[in-house]
Amino acid sequence: ISDTDQWKALQAHVGAIHKTHLRDLMADADRCKAMTAEFEGIYLDYARQQATTETIDRLFKLAEAAKLKEKIEKMFNGDKINSTENRSVLHVALRAPRDAVIHSDGVNVVPEVWAVIDKIKQFSETFRSGSWVGATGKPLTNVVSVGIGGSFLGPLFVHTALQTDPEAAESAKGRQLRFLANVDPVDVARSIKDLDPETTLVVIVSKTFTTAETMLNARTIKEWIVSSLGPQAVSKHMIAVSTNLKLVKEFGIDPNNAFGFWDWVGGRYSVCSAVGVLPLSLQYGFPIVQKFLEGASSIDNHFRTSSFEKNLPVLLGLLSVWNVSFLGYPARAILPYSQALEKLAPHIQQLSMESNGKGVSIDGVRLPYEAGEIDFGEPGTNGQHSFYQLIHQGRVIPCDFIGVIKSQQPVYLKGETVSNHDELMSNFFAQPDALAYGKTPEQLRSENVSENLIPHKTFQGNRPSLSFLLSSLSAYEIGQLLAIYEHRIAVQGFIWGINSFDQWGVELGKSLASQVRKQLHASRMEGKPVEGFNPSSASLLARY
Repeated sequence: ISDTDQWKALQAHVGAIHKTHLRDLMADADRCKAMTAEFEGIYLDYARQQATTETIDRLFKLAEAAKLKEKIEKMFNGDKINSTENRSVLHVALRAPRDAVIHSDGVNVVPEVWAVIDKIKQFSETFRSGSWVGATGKPLTNVVSVGIGGSFLGPLFVHTALQTDPEAAESAKGRQLRFLANVDPVDVARSIKDLDPETTLVVIVSKTFTTAETMLNARTIKEWIVSSLGPQAVSKHMIAVSTNLKLVKEFGIDPNNAFGFWDWVGGRYSVCSAVGVLPLSLQYGFPIVQKFLEGASSIDNHFRTSSFEKNLPVLLGLLSVWNVSFLGYPARAILPYSQALEKLAPHIQQLSMESNGKGVSIDGVRLPYEAGEIDFGEPGTNGQHSFYQLIHQGRVIPCDFIGVIKSQQPVYLKGETVSNHDELMSNFFAQPDALAYGKTPEQLRSENVSENLIPHKTFQGNRPSLSFLLSSLSAYEIGQLLAIYEHRIAVQGFIWGINSFDQWGVELGKSLASQVRKQLHASRMEGKPVEGFNPSSASLLARY
């Protein structure tokens, strides 16, 4: 793509942008109005990007050169766009309406998806009604979901966002959902602290039922159940999300209580499969989770059918490419002004960095430009008291500000100037302007700031951001927000010409860990010396 005229036109355009300042760009009312988009109550304002309407036009031309429209269609049509693993990429099928037709290998996968959804619905209703009882005849009210990576971060994000939604909280009364991901025994201890095995259901999430960390945790939790309730309790207290029914059965779980998914669902894109839908339905009831799926589906449809000028994921993806590959800003801060979205940034970290953290094109050619983004974030206003110093006066880091009009938990104290939510949102509106405009030495002098402090109190400004404003934060909007980021990341990958749907970079560390595992076993059980490692690793292992 970097050999195209369209890419070179954007490179040539960078100089013109460097001559502008957001202070001046923001004075143009027509530009500000043009740099907005809206879909179903989600309002995007990207006027504080270091870009003009001409930049956006050039980015659309780049999208054309990269065949973006064609690539989006290929994804929705089930083409095997994950070419290194020879797989379709069909997380959109997980939330498609029942009557939709989406093919993979010539088969409409939507009926298969709905067969699993219906099974989850039925199981969650039986479980929540108290009809499903444990080994001692008690109903189960606690759920521990055991999985790592995509089997954990996405469901945790949705769970955390739903916890304080009034409708979801009402449905979850008297129940607990916890996640166990890390193989660190401390995480096991935390996840079962104060839980009674008698009233606990454990969901093991592993597609192959072979993921090293997850299966060790599964065996550890199984031991906790068996030591308290006996071996016959396993089938009453453990269920699985897996496609390997043979290993599920050998583990002691009834294969009828295994919920499948497909190889066209990547781990980090699996929250809308049984991976997320099952534990979330057990906690909140299926009707709440269905709204979440419908929210994601609404964005899928918007992404596929809207013109690029109005298409939220396309606009966001193109702006990210502009910031990373042309302006040279490698990071992005995700700043939701909503405590309910505190687990959004950790999920997007995986979604973005595992998808687009690639050094070669989809054809295996070394990339001559930077791709991928370093993602991090914290809810506002917490982040303001943490890393905003660097964003204001240190490195330039483009920011995503996410605000919600209606709070999940409104509080208004008598005698206060504004409600608690308005206090939060005052910062949401102020921070992007502080980044864009900055503060000049002249302004400081007019405020009689002493001369020696002026350099320290000057803010350069001209720091890009964009703002999302959501009408509220219910299950539906949570689904929309998830899908916006999923598709935005895909757009970036489609432009860069990489495969956003494989993750070979996670393999090497795993294979080296198996060598270390063998050594630890040999040293601990047979007293053998450390051998076959470089001097540094050998001395670290000996010390351990």
